[in-house]
Amino acid sequence: MKTKNVLDLTDLTHKELMNVIKLADEIRKNPGDYSSACKGKILATLFYEPSTRTQMSFQTAMLRLGGTIIGFDNPQNSSVAKGESLKDTITVVGGYADIIAIRHPLEGTAAAAAMYSPVPVVNAGDGGHLHPTQTLTDVVTLQNEMGRLDNLTIGLCGDLKNGRTVHSLIKTMSTFKGNKFVLISTPELTIPQYIKDIINASECSYKETPSLADAIPKLDVLYMTRIQRERFSSEEEYQKQHGVFILDKEKLRSAKKNMKILHPLPRVDEIDVEVDYDDRAKYFEQTVYGMYGRMALIMTLLENSSKAFSPRVMPTHPFKCKNPRCIVSTEKYLPSVFREAGGDMLICKYCDGRRLI
Repeated sequence: MKTKNVLDLTDLTHKELMNVIKLADEIRKNPGDYSSACKGKILATLFYEPSTRTQMSFQTAMLRLGGTIIGFDNPQNSSVAKGESLKDTITVVGGYADIIAIRHPLEGTAAAAAMYSPVPVVNAGDGGHLHPTQTLTDVVTLQNEMGRLDNLTIGLCGDLKNGRTVHSLIKTMSTFKGNKFVLISTPELTIPQYIKDIINASECSYKETPSLADAIPKLDVLYMTRIQRERFSSEEEYQKQHGVFILDKEKLRSAKKNMKILHPLPRVDEIDVEVDYDDRAKYFEQTVYGMYGRMALIMTLLENSSKAFSPRVMPTHPFKCKNPRCIVSTEKYLPSVFREAGGDMLICKYCDGRRLI
């Protein structure tokens, strides 16, 4: 593999991604053949933010592969509560484990962790930025349920601004030819510009609409998401957006008979429970596909990995990221790292935040 970390699913080449999807299917069909694949290996799950599916899916994946798990699901039960830096936590845990899955409320945390980890780091969600293993879950589901990953019309509905699952899914699906994205949101929760730029640079296209009912007849896939209360600055702002998009049986009457409904979960009220009994609803099957996807990813990353205590030294840029949700806002020792985007535009290496020189 070209990298030992998966901070974004696009860290995998197209061939590597397809190999992981294929391996996930093989594990699903023949689980007994892989029950000792990671015997003697340890996965650390470091969850600074609440999680049910992602954390338990990673843990179950490792246990089903014959490995063991360590970690925490509440930073207040670790030395983080005493003020320990991300750098020190990652360096120490990397000495105990063979692979680390990390979730954190600040954007770019996984990228920062990878700078100091002696073992592979997998991004299990960094704020409203990215969630690559949810996207792996999504593409494994689509490959099995649709039979292809190209030439699909994919509707993404809800909080597209803060939805890290949406951002990751678009980034990955835009690498497959002929995909069309229908972005369904309120004006306040529209997709970030850097994601639009990614689509524009690909062989895919997108359009935006505020109406789920108008969009649904054309879709092959509908990816519903919740309005994320935890990403809003106030309860008042959240309530303005809450309940705008709700998928129910009435809206489904105009949908294609073979359309697939996905959701990264948890849901609040954006999908009526009656939809659960529709054959097009695949969000619960999606969680199981995700476990097999994570099993395949863990195996792939551990296959050629070896511990190496060599923290990456990077020069510090004179400019600072202006995104208050970026990990550099709290971990002050981190080097300021940008990539140039033409003209006077800089893009933060951690969170993809933009700033002008």
